[in-house]
Amino acid sequence: MGLLWSLFIVDPLIIASTVLCASATFFASPKTQTAVARFWGRSLLFFSRLQVKVEGLEHICPNTGYVFASNHLSYMDTPAVLSSIPVDFRFLAKKGLFEIPFLGTHLTRAGHIPVPREDPREAVRTLTKAADTVRSLGISLLIFPEGGRSETGEMQDFKDGAAYIAIKAQAPLVPLALIGTRDALPMGGIKFTPGKARLIIGEPIPTTGLTTRDRARLTATARERIVEMVNSGSQ
Repeated sequence: MGLLWSLFIVDPLIIASTVLCASATFFASPKTQTAVARFWGRSLLFFSRLQVKVEGLEHICPNTGYVFASNHLSYMDTPAVLSSIPVDFRFLAKKGLFEIPFLGTHLTRAGHIPVPREDPREAVRTLTKAADTVRSLGISLLIFPEGGRSETGEMQDFKDGAAYIAIKAQAPLVPLALIGTRDALPMGGIKFTPGKARLIIGEPIPTTGLTTRDRARLTATARERIVEMVNSGSQ
């Protein structure tokens, strides 16, 4: 909440866009929820003057459900992905975000999924529910396996939630590499720095035939590919 009020002081247009889009979700049908969310993401990029170059869209089929796993550097990561990949998807987010006025309303109405970190059993039930959503509705899911933004910019260890969901849903796991979003708004920052960022979409990793016992190996594979894409994209 404190961050959003700080951003309001720095750039009230971002808060205005969040309020507008959250209000629009009351009238949007399920099919238009993603369009509203994508408009919100693009508006944040526009107002913060962050240009995102997308690579690897040829790996994505619009009518397929995926689990996207990305590194996490900034609050601008979600808008960058949301506005750049043309599929119908939701994302997992920490429960506290759903308690923020207007933003929480938008997240709930749009069907995004809160993760209760303090309750491991409830977290497992949430992951299972998320997998059922991907499998039954054919939508995609965005997850940041590090569990939070990196304070230093160095990639942290991955939790295996993304792999668990992908395996349970038997959906491809797609590694994403974000580069440059931390320069636009680092962790703890309240001032946007205009600039350019890159979103690199890796080749989907199939999960057909895998079981949840394979989740550690799948998690390690996804992290290795993201590290490779970040390193090659930063050169």
